[in-house]
Amino acid sequence: MKNHINLIGRLVVATLVLGACSSNLATGKQSFTGFMSAQKELQVGAEEHPKILQQFGGGFEDRKVATYVRNLGLQLAKTSEMPDLPWTFTVLNDPMVNAFALPGGYIYVTRGLLALASDKAELAGVLSHEIGHVTARHTAQRYSSTMIANIGVQVMGVLSQVAGLGRVGGDLASLGANMALKSYSRDQELESDMLGARYMVNLGYDSSALISFFEKLRAHQTLEAKKAGKDTAAVDQTSIFATHPRTADRITQAINLAKTKGKGASRRDADEYLNVINGMVFGEGAKEGRVQGKVFIHAALKVRFEVPEQFTLNNTSKAVLASDGQGATIEFSMAAAKDVHDAGGMKKFLVEKWASSLSQKNIEWLNINGLRAITGEGIVWTRGANVIVRRILVERDKNTYWQLKFEIPTKRQSALNEPLRTTTYSLREPTANELASAQSLRVRVVTIGPNVTYDDLVKSMAVDNLKAEWFMALNNLKPADPLPIGRRIKIIK
Repeated sequence: MKNHINLIGRLVVATLVLGACSSNLATGKQSFTGFMSAQKELQVGAEEHPKILQQFGGGFEDRKVATYVRNLGLQLAKTSEMPDLPWTFTVLNDPMVNAFALPGGYIYVTRGLLALASDKAELAGVLSHEIGHVTARHTAQRYSSTMIANIGVQVMGVLSQVAGLGRVGGDLASLGANMALKSYSRDQELESDMLGARYMVNLGYDSSALISFFEKLRAHQTLEAKKAGKDTAAVDQTSIFATHPRTADRITQAINLAKTKGKGASRRDADEYLNVINGMVFGEGAKEGRVQGKVFIHAALKVRFEVPEQFTLNNTSKAVLASDGQGATIEFSMAAAKDVHDAGGMKKFLVEKWASSLSQKNIEWLNINGLRAITGEGIVWTRGANVIVRRILVERDKNTYWQLKFEIPTKRQSALNEPLRTTTYSLREPTANELASAQSLRVRVVTIGPNVTYDDLVKSMAVDNLKAEWFMALNNLKPADPLPIGRRIKIIK
C-alpha cells in the first residue's frame, strides 16, 4: 500500500512539472518555472529592492562610480536575451566582496568588489554573470522546485492519511525544499558563467577576465580565512564558495569558455576603470565607524571602545560584534533616546524593555569615564549550556545612549571577568587624534617607478594587518612577479 501511494504521489507531481516546463530563451534548455511568472519576478524584485538597500548600507553615494557601473550594466543587458527588461544596477555601500541578483533585473555589486577588480573587463564579467542568473530565470526555477516539493508533501500527506498511514516523508521533502532556496546549484552557477562570457564578449570584452577575477576571489577568500583564524587549505569549504562551485572549478570553466568564445574580443580598459575607482572608500567608511585592530571608533556617534586581545571585531550595519571563537561574544549598539524616555528612564528601560525576557540580578549604577550607566545580568540556557548575559546601558547625553552586551559561558566567567571589565571601562568619547586616525581608507592608484620593490609597495599599504595578502589580492601579484616601470597598481592609503 505504501509503495502504491508513493507511485501515485510521484505521478501527480510529475504531471504538474511536465505541464509547466518551457524553453528558456537564454539557455535553450527546458526548465520548470511554472510557479513564478515573469510578471511575478518583476514584483518580487521591486518589493525586495528596498530591503536589500537597508540591509547592505544603502546605495554608494559616489555618483561617478555608481553611474559607471550602471552604464556598463545596461550595455551588457542590452546584448542579452531580455534587453527590454527594466534593469536596475546598484553599487551597495558595503565593504565586503559580493555580487548578486534579484529576479526582475535587479543587479547588485558592493564597493568592496569594485576595489578587488582591476579593469572594466573584470567588472563586465561579474555583471554579466549576475545578468545570466536573471535571464536563465534561476530564481524562478528554485522557487518552482520548492513549490512542487511542497505540493508533493501535501499530496503524499493526503494520500497517506486516506490510507491510514499518517504523514509520510514530510521532513525529507521539506529539507529538499529548503535546500532549493538556499543557494544556486552548481549547474546554475556554471550556466551563469557561460552566459556571462557570452554577454561580455558581445561588447568586445576579453572573457579571460573571468579567469583573473576568479583568481583574485580565491586570494581574497584565503585572506578572509586568515583573518578569521581558519584553515586556508579549506577555503572553498569555509567561504561563500562552500555553496557555490569551487573557485578552482570556476577558473577551469572560465578558461574553457575563453578558448571557445570571443575570438578577437580583447578589451580590458584598465586605465579607464582605475581612474574611476581611484580615491574610492575602502573597507569600513568613517560614516559607518572604523575597526582598528581591537579598537572601534565612530566619529558621528562619538564613541570608542576596545575588546580583549582574543576577540575579533566585526562592524555590521546594525551592531558592532566581537567573538573569541569559544562562545563568548560582545555586542555594541545604540538605544533610541525616545525608547529610554518613554520607558521611564534608564533602569526601567534596562529591566522592562531591553531585557524584558531575562530575569536580571545584580542591577547597579556605574560611572564609566564620567558617564552615567546601569548594568544587570542574568543566565539563559542556549546551545546546550548556561550563558551569562550582562547588559550595560550608558548615557552619553539625554539624546544618546550606548548599549553594550556580553554573553559568556558560565564556565569561562572567571577567566573573562577582568578582560571584559577592561572593555566596559574603555567605553568613552574618542580624542581628536583618535578621530583623525579613524578617517576612511581609500583605494589609491599609483604608477610603479624605477627602483620600486615589491616590499616597498607592501609597506605602503595602510591596512592594519595582512598587508602583503591585501596587496596580492587587489593586484593579483606575487612577490616573484615582475614590476614593470609604468604599470599602474592599487594600494590602500
